[in-house]
Amino acid sequence: MKCMDDYKPRLDDYVQYKNIEGWVYFVCPEYITIEIGTKDKTEKQLKTGTHHRKDHILVLCYSQYWNELKYIRSR
Repeated sequence: MKCMDDYKPRLDDYVQYKNIEGWVYFVCPEYITIEIGTKDKTEKQLKTGTHHRKDHILVLCYSQYWNELKYIRSR
């Protein structure tokens, strides 16, 4: 793991930010989201017509904090 001052996160990078680790799930110029976990939806939630079977637990990281990210690996 190394911290890079000019690191620009990309989709499917595995990063560490403060005390969490996870996959970069969304990227735009202003911020990224880091997926730190998933949770299965209940049968009741699935019957509401959603086609997604899991809820994604995301952490938001604004671009001014990208210098605090530690790149670990990519998929």
